[in-house]
Amino acid sequence: MYDYDLLVVGSANVDLVIGVERRPGAGETVLGTDLAVHPGGKGANQAVAAARLGARTALLARVGDDAYGRLLLDSQRAAGVDTVGVLVGGAPTGVALITVDPSGDNSIVVSPGANGRLTPADVRAAASLFQASRVVSTQLEIPLETVAEVVRDLADGSRFVLNPSPPQPLPADILAACDPLIVNEHEARVILGDAAVGDSPEDWARILLAKGPRSVVVTLGAEGALVASAEGVARVPSVAVDAVDTTGAGDAFTAALAWRLGAGATLAEAAAYAARVGAAAVTREGAQESFPTAAEVEAL
Repeated sequence: MYDYDLLVVGSANVDLVIGVERRPGAGETVLGTDLAVHPGGKGANQAVAAARLGARTALLARVGDDAYGRLLLDSQRAAGVDTVGVLVGGAPTGVALITVDPSGDNSIVVSPGANGRLTPADVRAAASLFQASRVVSTQLEIPLETVAEVVRDLADGSRFVLNPSPPQPLPADILAACDPLIVNEHEARVILGDAAVGDSPEDWARILLAKGPRSVVVTLGAEGALVASAEGVARVPSVAVDAVDTTGAGDAFTAALAWRLGAGATLAEAAAYAARVGAAAVTREGAQESFPTAAEVEAL
């Protein structure tokens, strides 16, 4: 019935990465490693991660008519992603400036570029992609009005997955479509705003559910994840690994979860698989370069 297991609507950036011993303070300069250039962006990352796992994947995004845009298209095609929905032009390709410290933690500044020009009209023009997709996943590195249009254009019977990153308050119609809403602690707190957040992920998940999503997943880094729905709340363990670089790990988690849900897994089963995918991703440097194949996930 569906041509695609997953349609990712979202950002495509080039990641400019420098390793640092520590992050600079205000007005301070520190020396770093040689500059590394990687294909990235949350949307492009999710598409590559899903395709690497074996999902039939398409990407709806916008890149610039420049060398970075061509790099991004090449990386999608090499992973097996259908790029028929990738639009070219309108602004320079988005860029993410990333510093990575010795523990593997990263700090990121994003210049949206062409991502900010992905419009609701672009979404409406891609109606055939939506009709052909079992699951649709997106993030917030594209305009919120475009995400709202994605919700309005979902095909009957398809599932909507949202990772609200970078986080911002969400309107009720977007929240109500999420199945699941995938957040980390920071994202949960921003979306909850002035609500009484509580001290535990279980508290965050229950309060988020009350705001309208059909289900919620809270990612907990090395501690795995937590899933919540009308059936209840449950913890999902991760796999212990030596982290090298956490860049893109959340995108790999989201892509794996969305794909497994579309394949019929329960929320807890999909999250458990996604936690293993995320764990595998942090054992290698980079974002897309670190994403595992299904065989590598099984070997963990």
